[in-house]
Amino acid sequence: MFRREQERIFGRGWCYAGRAHDLASPGDYVLAEVAGESMIVVRDAQGAVRAYANVCRHRGTRLIEKAQGRLAGHAIQCPYHAWTYGLDGALRSSPGMERSEGFARAEHGLIEVRAQQWDGHVFVNLAHGGASLVTHLGDLPARLRPWGMADLVAVHEIVYSVAANWKLIIQNYSECLHCPIVHPQLQALSHHLSGVNDPPHAAYLGGHMELRPGVASLTEDGKAVAPPLPGLDAAKRRTVAYYAVLPSLLLNLHPDYMMTFALHPQAVDRTRIDCLWYVHPESRASAGFDPTPAVTFWDQTNRQDWQLCERAQRGIASSHYRPGPYANREELLWALDRWVVERL
Repeated sequence: MFRREQERIFGRGWCYAGRAHDLASPGDYVLAEVAGESMIVVRDAQGAVRAYANVCRHRGTRLIEKAQGRLAGHAIQCPYHAWTYGLDGALRSSPGMERSEGFARAEHGLIEVRAQQWDGHVFVNLAHGGASLVTHLGDLPARLRPWGMADLVAVHEIVYSVAANWKLIIQNYSECLHCPIVHPQLQALSHHLSGVNDPPHAAYLGGHMELRPGVASLTEDGKAVAPPLPGLDAAKRRTVAYYAVLPSLLLNLHPDYMMTFALHPQAVDRTRIDCLWYVHPESRASAGFDPTPAVTFWDQTNRQDWQLCERAQRGIASSHYRPGPYANREELLWALDRWVVERL
């Protein structure tokens, strides 16, 4: 089942691959793992973001091991036999092949897949054809445009390894009935029944929750770590938006900062989660800026959630497990079930 999910969900959908800020200049690259495949996501000489399989066309050697960097000479060179490719994926040099009859460099460029951007986020799709990223996302770009995500810059990162299936993590993320029991610090700042979910969409599940009176943001003390993001109106400054961009990105959008959770399924019972905090660049550059209250608050909340997911993983492994009924406020969990079943 895990292999089928990798093929039919992650291998055929738009999967999160990082931030455009990490690809600021031609030759900048990041490695993205999608459906068990390593992809090189790079800014080309014309400024476009492109993605290639991290596989040499000679003997299949892994081209790059370092997770992020800048390509020397704007070239990708295989460490085995020095086959060298341009940022456009074309094979530029192939030592030893000069006398190989019938060999044509033009036929041995890197295998390219689709890479597209949305508001500072980069996604890749291993499937050939299908809807563009923006078309796939439907009305989500318009919903989230006020946060100006493309402008935000990272200020902290924590990588978690969770002994639970990726679907359990999205399920936990998509409801807050557990919040009064498990997250008293969150409940004190945002009541769990204040949540309003958007109608389920083929590309995303989510909604928003309101901040309690006198609370400016979700931090240790309820105070903001930065001024409100410039595109937000008064109403949005009183809410926190939560969206699962299926299948691999979770977004927390606060009045003063953004969080991203990139999900990387490792096994049927293991998921790596890359969690980053972002603020407006003017806030990061201001004297005395300190994201610690936001980082500490969510690191505690995250670890509480991951523990729940791991307990759920162990529980459903029991031969006595039978699926139970959902509450009315768990409609996004039912929608996720349907979303997965339709693709499998």
